[in-house]
Amino acid sequence: MTLKQYLKERAAEVDTALCDFLPKATEEPGTIHSAMRYSIFAGGKRLRPVLCLAAAEACGGSFSNAMPAACAVEMLHTYSLVHDDLPSMDNDDLRRGKPTCHKIYGEGMAVLCGDALLTESFLVLSRMQDSSLYSMRDYLSELALAGSSLNLIGGQVMDLEGEGKTLSKEQLNSIHLAKTAALLTSSIRLGAMSAGASSEKLQALSHFGRALGLAFQVIDDILDVTQSTEVLGKTAGKDEAVQKSTYPAVIGLEASKVEAERLTKEAMDSLNPLGADAERLREIAGYLLQRNY
Repeated sequence: MTLKQYLKERAAEVDTALCDFLPKATEEPGTIHSAMRYSIFAGGKRLRPVLCLAAAEACGGSFSNAMPAACAVEMLHTYSLVHDDLPSMDNDDLRRGKPTCHKIYGEGMAVLCGDALLTESFLVLSRMQDSSLYSMRDYLSELALAGSSLNLIGGQVMDLEGEGKTLSKEQLNSIHLAKTAALLTSSIRLGAMSAGASSEKLQALSHFGRALGLAFQVIDDILDVTQSTEVLGKTAGKDEAVQKSTYPAVIGLEASKVEAERLTKEAMDSLNPLGADAERLREIAGYLLQRNY
């Protein structure tokens, strides 16, 4: 199966599972359930859940065992996007080429939509089965830490406080290790944990996730200054407009491309302990590096 086919099939499987896990739009109160489904199904490549499933596969596990974790991380990720887009945060009208949640349902409902998706993510995660080495306690603490004030929320705090300031590359790394890489890494770790991965494999996959997460953010920053709103599906040039430090702004565009390549190679090299079993993960890393630039 080609990588393109793999990504398409896994994303379709995740969408089917998400549709089953989420409350129906007809279930009262219908407005909040409609907003949750609108936000979840507004598009996207399902990168985090696909990485979760691919990590399970790399460690000898099954997609079905990892699917609740894959859907949980996508729900938590979507909650963060809904809140990020609010006028009090990044104030964006577009997400994945469609009006953001608050533009359709209003700010109050968008806040509640994000809250509901965050809560629902743990309800879905609770459907996981214990593996040979990991229990429900391990799964829950893994996702909670990724979304905590030490990681995703903390990264957003540092990002907001950094607006209008000139940050160093090290400060940018700190922001995006927390805001972007932490959840991406936990997506991978949860997939591996569902397969009972050894500590050696889990450590290698954690290194892979952190390097890939930083590479992903560097590429995002590059695309923000090189691509149009139509291509991105969100407002282009927005970081510069709000005086937000980005990798191109701090180290330059060409140096950013070099950094993305270096981080991607670091991510791929970290998979050596898994050998050929991790080939799909290597392919996904290479694919992300080449997107649109």
